[in-house]
Amino acid sequence: MPDFSTIILFAAASLVLTATPGPDMLLIASRSVSQGRSAGFLTYAGIALGTYCHALAAALGLSQVFLTVPIAYEIVRWAGCAYLLYLAYKTVRAEGAAFSPSSTLKRLSRRRIFAEGLATNLLNPKMALFVLALFPQFVAPEGGSMIVQMLVLATVLNGIGFVVNGSVILLGSHIRGRLRGVSRFPKLPQYLLAAVFTGLACRLALGTRS
Repeated sequence: MPDFSTIILFAAASLVLTATPGPDMLLIASRSVSQGRSAGFLTYAGIALGTYCHALAAALGLSQVFLTVPIAYEIVRWAGCAYLLYLAYKTVRAEGAAFSPSSTLKRLSRRRIFAEGLATNLLNPKMALFVLALFPQFVAPEGGSMIVQMLVLATVLNGIGFVVNGSVILLGSHIRGRLRGVSRFPKLPQYLLAAVFTGLACRLALGTRS
């Protein structure tokens, strides 16, 4: 179990990291604008579970595979790109206006929204490398089980992320309420979400491992 001073230091680092706009925040914000507050929180819940999975993988040494076997990194990277482009396609093809009661987007099950957030996080190998690079700096050999320490750090990161991204979700929900009266472009949030998925796919495809 990390000591109190280590947790405080890690919490400070987590606050800086989560408050900096990134892919996860962008996805959460676009979900909130296009599909509402609950969709935003479900997306974050999926991302948070993905963080636990990456922390557990790092503790077990599985994330080292991306460093020692480059082809494994490439396979996950391109699988993530393909999945994000698939989500963009499904979003654009969804029938109905984004704000209409019969909208396909609005009828998405909670399980599916949660699963998409989780899969988007798990299929991002950079997240695995990020956890592998950051978390061990706050883990002490004398602190007990490596797995417990890594999961505690993941909980701190997710807790701070919930506060930061929760604010983003509430703001996105407010923007959604304002956009309800915009009848000229009823599918604008739908296209925005598709653009975010496409942008994340391009970022993953064109980015480097560093």
